[in-house]
Amino acid sequence: MPGKKPASDRVPPNVARIHPYVPGKPIEEVERELGLTAAKLASNENALGPSPKALEAVMSCLSSSNRYPDAGGYYLREKLSARHGIGTENIVLGAGSTELILLLGHIYLGPGRVGLTSQGTFVVFPLAAQLADSDAIQVPLRDYGYDLDGLAARIDEQVRVVYLANPNNPTGTMFTAAETDRFLEKVPEDVLVILDEAYCDYVERDDYSHSLDYVRGGRYVIVLRTFSKVYGLAGLRIGYGIGHPEVVDAVNKMRSPFNVSAAAQAAAMAALEDTEHVARSLEMNRRGMAFLSRELAGLGLKVAPSFANFLYVETGNNAQEDFKELLKLGVIVRPLGFMGMPEGLRVTIGTAEENQRVVEAFARRMAAARA
Repeated sequence: MPGKKPASDRVPPNVARIHPYVPGKPIEEVERELGLTAAKLASNENALGPSPKALEAVMSCLSSSNRYPDAGGYYLREKLSARHGIGTENIVLGAGSTELILLLGHIYLGPGRVGLTSQGTFVVFPLAAQLADSDAIQVPLRDYGYDLDGLAARIDEQVRVVYLANPNNPTGTMFTAAETDRFLEKVPEDVLVILDEAYCDYVERDDYSHSLDYVRGGRYVIVLRTFSKVYGLAGLRIGYGIGHPEVVDAVNKMRSPFNVSAAAQAAAMAALEDTEHVARSLEMNRRGMAFLSRELAGLGLKVAPSFANFLYVETGNNAQEDFKELLKLGVIVRPLGFMGMPEGLRVTIGTAEENQRVVEAFARRMAAARA
């Protein structure tokens, strides 16, 4: 009887070599370990919480939890169609926009194909390329943002997908609609461009994206949006893509049946209607961003200009050590050494009280590091 193969021979090499995504440290774990109340500012969550209307909608649908959810998300897609002025055939729902990124990788990448993106961007895209047994080529950042000219110059016949995050996570920088136009002029029509706009609601500039016009014009793109950020529904895992009908159809063929729960769909529909909650969330972020940018820069830290709900901060120290020391003070941020940014920390904008705590913790940490 033949012997068993070692596990490393049974698992495909492209999967075996993957370093899985490591989420931010859970607040419950920190508080249990340190015996203190912590401020979790590591995962770009809405510190104001979910919409009260969304919570009410979730509670009202729980009595029907014995039923499967609407597999196609008909009513939510109808609502999104009306909001964005685009057909429902252009809209697909996902369990967070991360699910859609992974599915698009499985569909469009594979051996001999290349996914192109930037260094220092959302780590799920290179992960998606690895899972598809593809190479992910990453062009260096320029001034903490995407080098669109550098990306365009790198496109060849092997590149089948280009991934752009706007604003970028984790640096918070953005590129304009005009810059995107110029970039797309250089991209072959048969190359899929993924425009990840998870933080679009926070951008308050007139020259920001007009990405949906590309979809309306038949361009081979898909625009990703999420309910995890300004709508405060990260725990329910729901996002959506708006794209070319061929792309949407391919994702629908690949996605899991009933991939978005009934509770998530109900919450998302209610959250779209709660304009007051969105306005309060944006105002809180606006004030917090101004306060933290000013105060952290005043401590001698390098702070990148951000158009999202977080800041990219460089301390001049080892970010992992900064993270550990801030953790002892009950402040959870995101060290970015795993992304090739050894001095970088990502700090989510929190409540006024949390932001003040962040400044005090950084002041203590920097004083200790300089002593």
